[in-house]
Amino acid sequence: MAAAVCLVSGGLDSCVAAAVAARDYPELAFLHVSYGQRTEARERRAFEAVADHYGVSKRLRLELPLLARIGGSALTDPSLAVPEGPPGEGIPITYVPFRNANLLAMAVSWAEAIGARGVFIGANELDSSGYPDCRRSFLDAFQRVIDEGTRPGSGIRLVAPLIELDKAGIVRLGVKLSAPLHLTWSCYQAEEVACGRCESCILRRRGFAAAGLKDPLPYASGAL
Repeated sequence: MAAAVCLVSGGLDSCVAAAVAARDYPELAFLHVSYGQRTEARERRAFEAVADHYGVSKRLRLELPLLARIGGSALTDPSLAVPEGPPGEGIPITYVPFRNANLLAMAVSWAEAIGARGVFIGANELDSSGYPDCRRSFLDAFQRVIDEGTRPGSGIRLVAPLIELDKAGIVRLGVKLSAPLHLTWSCYQAEEVACGRCESCILRRRGFAAAGLKDPLPYASGAL
């Protein structure tokens, strides 16, 4: 039976990518990585809720504290403030250096170990705040790494079904596939009520508004 490994952070994008995998593959395996991010506990709860929704029994929860120790990101370094407001020019301080390469390496390792054929990631190039490891060119290059670095015949394909969608398109696709968007968490800095002011919250809110839909996530009073 063909299986797919899905990188599921608990966020909107990874949830919709998992919904695509659920449509296309008869068996799913969910991978969640904690790397010292500010909303680590809340993302973990969202991951478990999404996995429960899809009835996924094969779950792998890994910790990658080295990314926090390396630093360089406001998501892992409490001394750096999370920017508020829409994304500006250049790569923001919320970028975690080379994070997706680390996450994909673990996902591919697991896929090879269990015989899965697909590895799904919710990366998207249009609404990713300019993160370099969310570009199509990066994912194409990583596919070549997979081809070179896994055993012959593994046939593992890296799938990024959202790569060319904006946030509104992602929301629409999620609704079309009945993805549990109400279970997801996008805020970069709060774990109880989403701040509504960080770039991730703003991109999410804009996406739902552009799709003509109400965001099921509650936001702090006074949010932009």
